[in-house]
Amino acid sequence: MADIKPFAAIRPCREKAPRIAALPYDVYNREEAKAEVLREPESFLRIDRAETQFEDSMDMYAPEVYQKAHDILWDMVAAGDFITEEKPCYYIYELTMDGRTQTGIAACAAIDDYLNGVIKKHENTREEKEQDRIRHVDVCDAQTGPIFLAYRSDDAVNTVVNRVKESVPEYDFTSPDGIGHRVWIIAGDADVQAIEEAFAGIGQIYIADGHHRAASAVRVGVKRRGQHPDYTGAEEFNYFLSVLFPDEELRIMDYNRVVRDLNGLSSEDFLDAMKKIFDVSLLKGMERKPDRKGTFTMYLDEKWYLCTIRPEDIPDDPVKGLDVSLLQNLLLTPVLGIEDPKVDARIDFVGGIRGMDELERRCHADAKAAFAMYPTSIQELFAVADAGLLMPPKSTWFEPKLRSGLFIHALH
Repeated sequence: MADIKPFAAIRPCREKAPRIAALPYDVYNREEAKAEVLREPESFLRIDRAETQFEDSMDMYAPEVYQKAHDILWDMVAAGDFITEEKPCYYIYELTMDGRTQTGIAACAAIDDYLNGVIKKHENTREEKEQDRIRHVDVCDAQTGPIFLAYRSDDAVNTVVNRVKESVPEYDFTSPDGIGHRVWIIAGDADVQAIEEAFAGIGQIYIADGHHRAASAVRVGVKRRGQHPDYTGAEEFNYFLSVLFPDEELRIMDYNRVVRDLNGLSSEDFLDAMKKIFDVSLLKGMERKPDRKGTFTMYLDEKWYLCTIRPEDIPDDPVKGLDVSLLQNLLLTPVLGIEDPKVDARIDFVGGIRGMDELERRCHADAKAAFAMYPTSIQELFAVADAGLLMPPKSTWFEPKLRSGLFIHALH
């Protein structure tokens, strides 16, 4: 059963929240992060990506960078830019994008639930990416970016959330990218108890986004346990910052592929090979996106094609039956020779938020063909995680992204 507990958040004072709240650290490259901090000097990105405070010649993983993140964070707390909640609470975090709303609970999840499989993952992590966030969390003595968790919707949680949302929110603002953000505080003892008990009855929680942040937070917690052999399990380092969303409210966007060449084939020969594997037809209308599972669209030589995977080629396996797996196993590996998409420079991935125009642009710039995928569903994600399996890389793209800086979980 899940141990999802309230916590005394360190959070921005109300008037500062719109300026401090920032997109996750890993959606920016170094140049983009620096430009964003120049645009908004109070952005939390200057803590999440503290190399922005140094000359470009500074190693972004130098000890001074992590120490700078620590100093800025705690200086802002001391200056009153952040306040510390007086008692442990849950927080409702609502995001609205293109008129569609999803509502989560900001809370702390137990590292033991991650270690024992109550919190399930569907992606592998890379050691070098973990090490960066391990140092950031450890030196800052705080978790600053929430892990995006999902769970099967629960009536008891929904009842409390819907009632509290009838009150005036603590934060209510629209970020520069047009996403609406509203936050309410769940502070009443009865409501806090109801939420905690409801999650205690939920057997599986799933990492939707933030696998590296989760793995790093857990490793810092395990390290702190080693430093405090008399730990009781109640210490803050035994928990990590999360926002948990019910499955029915989540939207997964497509994660598309572009390839730089056709492995020595002409366009005609490649299209012939495609037709031997899939049912392929030329798209003549304006619609370029696939509209159902088992299909994808392809952009090649200024034309869009609808490609349908044949039913007999779809295995009854939660991973091998994913559309992204079928594209990889039926086409990208045997025809284009792309064996490992994690490392092959001939393939690139384009998040669905960028749209079909970006796929066409890439084919005019540095790619030969593009493949637009039908989004992986949250039920497919749950099935893969429940089976103890892992998805192929770049299978899911979640929008909108959770903001960093709205909730901070101190480890002391």
